[in-house]
Formats: sequence, structure tokens, C-alpha cells
Amino acid sequence: MAVLIVFLACFVDCRSILAIGERPLVLRLGQNAKQAAISYGYVAGIIESTPLLAGLVKTKLAETLSLTNGVDVEIRAASLRGLRGITAVAIIADEIAFWYSDDTGSANPDSAILDAVRPSLATTGGPLIAISSPYARRGEVFETWKRHFRRQGRQAHPGGARREPRSQSVVASIGHRSAMERDPASAAAEYLANFRTDIESFVSREAVAACVDIGCFERPPLSRFTSVGFVDPSGGSADSFTLAISHREKDGRAVLDLARERQPPFSPADVVSEFAATFKSYRCATVTGDKYAGEFPRELFRKCGVMYRPSERSKSELYVEVLPAINSRRIVLLDDRKAVAQLVGLERRTARSGKDSIDDAPGGHDDLINAVAGSLVLAAKPRGFNVSDEVLALADLPAAVFDAMFADC
Repeated sequence: MAVLIVFLACFVDCRSILAIGERPLVLRLGQNAKQAAISYGYVAGIIESTPLLAGLVKTKLAETLSLTNGVDVEIRAASLRGLRGITAVAIIADEIAFWYSDDTGSANPDSAILDAVRPSLATTGGPLIAISSPYARRGEVFETWKRHFRRQGRQAHPGGARREPRSQSVVASIGHRSAMERDPASAAAEYLANFRTDIESFVSREAVAACVDIGCFERPPLSRFTSVGFVDPSGGSADSFTLAISHREKDGRAVLDLARERQPPFSPADVVSEFAATFKSYRCATVTGDKYAGEFPRELFRKCGVMYRPSERSKSELYVEVLPAINSRRIVLLDDRKAVAQLVGLERRTARSGKDSIDDAPGGHDDLINAVAGSLVLAAKPRGFNVSDEVLALADLPAAVFDAMFADC
């Protein structure tokens, strides 16, 4: 890829078709700027170490290499809003199969990014080149493969490893065989250019859209319903701290009332205090949360007068349980773009054992939808007063906290 960029920047002369003062780009796009910077170092190294080309370097900055022929080599993150208004000699998109796609509900999908940069090539007539290892069967890479490379009855490999003795010996030397033993599906995508069949979208965007109450962003506490709460705690440095509250309608539908997210950095104690007040306003004396969060949320919530109970289900199990309710429209979601995007972006992966797991896509997040799914699963089940759980939980409270919880009763 770096050699290709060097060729396009140094040997393609487009000065005759540019306006005075216009500096065209050879643009290298990545999912983020850090990823894009990898090939930028190779490009600079090739030019600076080649006597014929070294004299072309005019200035070298962290993200831009300006050449004396009027061309700039630049790296940018794949952002829909940050790529318009430029003139490009060529645009090279790296690992595009791992970008967000329309199927994930992202506001920054791969198709929209490519549509945004194509006008930049109108003046120069330069190429738009997308390079990637295959991944899931969705997005621009897969759609292009379906249109141009798929053949009846056989697998086509546009680029990537060929099934030839020499290629097989090369991939074997870099650990292909051991990789195939560890994870055949992943290794087949990385080394043999096969799209993965063990990764599929968990739920369709259409099914989710049918469950959204358009224009409703939050529901107030309703005295005629019993609300349940779920939290996905965070220590405040990496992941978001999220909460969701839902209730069950008389017809059996689980209805999402509220979804909140606090992004890092934050003080866990401050967020717990805020969330506890929110739970109390919905009359939730007990909340359920991630059992892997350790002891800190239990202690912090207890100090604020709310009992924290670890979830009996993993987040993957919560997603599996909420799926039939989505497909049968037995849940009602809020008009929350981020929660919907995280839900649509979930992926189903099949392990070698045959067991499925549900998780966010690489580079994605599911903190908010984890809390939403947890509260909806709890609300969907008919609830009775469980003496052993609730009374024993309240019995552990200090007297002052107990009195504060029921001061209004």
C-alpha cells in the first residue's frame, strides 16, 4: 500500500488540470487516525531513503507530507463530515471491511464516506482504492464482491491469498496452520480471503425500527406500573456507566422508560449518587447490574439507599433473550439513536464448539444497549414480591438508610 501511495504521489502529473494554488492530495483513510498513520511512516521512509525521490520532500508534518511537485500525502480518519471540499489525486481506504456499515446503524457508515470522497476525484480522475482483509458479510467490501467477484458454485478471491503452492508456503511460514487450528473462521478470512460465515448481524434494522416509539425520548415515572432498573457499571476511565429503567404493560409488553449514559472520565461515586436518585424517582429500591463489576457498585449504591443485585445472566444471554421480543414487537424502545445504533451493531459469533455469543463489533460499544436489554428482560417477566430476596436485602441496610428510603411512606 505504501509503494502504491508513493507511485501515485510522485509519478502521476496532474498539474495541467489544477487551478493555481490548488494542492491535490493522495489521501490515506483509516478507521481512525492512528491506524492511518501506520502506512504514513512507510511512505515517508520509502521516499526519504530513495535518492531519486528524497529531493521531492518539501515539508514533513505529523499527518502531511508535502512534495515539491505540488502534491500532499495526507492521512485522515474516515469521517463523513471531515472529507469534503478537497481535491485528490487518489484516495486509498484501508481495512474498509472493518469500518462501520449501514447495517450497523452508524451515523458514519462506509457507504456514506465513499460517497463523500468521490467528488474529490472529479477533477483529477484519480482512483478510489479500497484495501481490506474480508470480515463479516456486510458493508461496501462484501457488496462489491457480490456484484463483481462472486461466481456460481465457487469462492472467488479478489486479491488476498491465492490457493497456490507458493502462497500456501508463505502463509504457512507466518503461522497460517497454527492460526487455522486456533480459529478456522478468523484465519480463513485473514489468510485465504474468505468472508466470515460465523459472524452475522444479530438483529435487522427494520425489526428494531418497528419497536421504536418515534418522538418519545423519555417517559416519566408512572404510579400504576412497577419499574425495574439495570445498570452497566464502569470504573470511570474507559467504558461508559449506563442505566436503563423499564416497566411491563398490562398487555405484557416491556416498555423502556429511560436510558442514561455517563462517558468517562467521571467519578464513579458521583455517577452512582446521580443514578440512585433517578432510580428512587421511579421507585426502584433494588437494581440489577453486571456481575463482573466487582464489589464497588454494590457498596456505592448501598450508601445511596439502593440495593445492587448482580445479574444472573451474561450480556450475551440478555441479548439472546430480548431478540424474540424485538422480532414479535413485544418491546417498546425510546427514540434514542445511540441505543438503537448499538443494538443494530451487535454481532452474533459462532465458536468452534457451536455455541453462539452476542457482542459489539470490533471498535464498537454496547454499554448503553447492555443496560437497556437488561431492564427490558427484567420487565418482560411477570413479577411477584419475592420475600427471600427483597426482605433479606432490606434487612442488610443500616437503620438510617432504611428510614431514608421509606420516609415518604
